[in-house]
Amino acid sequence: MASTEQTDEEAIGIHREYIMDVQIFELDDGRYRFKAPRHEGIEFDTAETAELYADIYFDVNGFEEAGTGKRGVPPIIIQAGRDTLAAYLLTQPYTDRQWVGSFMGVQPGKIERYASRVQKRATNIRRKVDEIGDAEIDT
Repeated sequence: MASTEQTDEEAIGIHREYIMDVQIFELDDGRYRFKAPRHEGIEFDTAETAELYADIYFDVNGFEEAGTGKRGVPPIIIQAGRDTLAAYLLTQPYTDRQWVGSFMGVQPGKIERYASRVQKRATNIRRKVDEIGDAEIDT
């Protein structure tokens, strides 16, 4: 993850588009920008990290990084539970699975399972929102 200095105009294109105007752009420098309504946007070195961040965003029904500080964690992430906190920490540039596992007192394999839970919940949330939207269109 890095600063949010590049603009959408510097994007090669949309890497992934989600419901509710959430997008991940691929930037011309090979990084990825997460963008959502009421979120200042944030850049990541890999698509996988940006996608995990998007999953966390849906898992907690959105959050804002602004005002958190460089090494802080948004309160909603902490309130969401160990698995969401572990996944969020994995998106930070100063961490990896070993670091997060050590920080949380568990093996790195458990950190992978935590992240997987968040990804599954986010997928289910997006699917349900799509189903609700489709049902509203049909009526």
